[in-house]
Parts: sequence; structure tokens; C-alpha cells
Amino acid sequence: MAVYAVQYTYVNDPAALDAVRPEHRAYLQGLAEQGVALGTGPYVGGAAGALLVLRTADRAGLDEALAGDPFARHALIADAAVREWNPVIGPWAAGL
Repeated sequence: MAVYAVQYTYVNDPAALDAVRPEHRAYLQGLAEQGVALGTGPYVGGAAGALLVLRTADRAGLDEALAGDPFARHALIADAAVREWNPVIGPWAAGL
């Protein structure tokens, strides 16, 4: 399994983001229940965006998970920077 840090930058459309956010969070909660989403959440202050830490079998699995996100399906993500990440210290490192 691979772990990825995904940095979302959202489009500048607060009303659309607010309208889709409940569906987006429910989707991410489902990924957490499946063991895919290790942690997700919005940045505080600055440009609208979020950090997602996801675990999938490979990059294709990550791309599939990201494509299913309602924010992606509604074109509310301006950019998604993806980096594979190797947690070596802390609670995520122990179980991966």
C-alpha cells in the first residue's frame, strides 16, 4: 500500500463549495471507513484548500478515489498536488 499527501486548492466559489461540502465530507467519511482516508481537513486561513492523506494500493487507486470526490465531480478543485509520502514516525507509520 502507498500513502499519498494530496493538497487541494479550491476554486473561488464559496457558494458552490458550501452547497457541495456535505456530499464531499460524506464521501471522505466513506473513504475513512474503508481505510483509504487516513486524515483530511481544510486549511485554516489563506486560500481555500485542504490536505488529504490517503492510502491506496497504487496511484491508479488514488486517482480513482480522487475522481469520485464530489468536489472533483462538480469541478470545484482548481488544483490537486499529489506526492507519495513515507510516514516513518507517529501513529500512521506504525500500522502501515
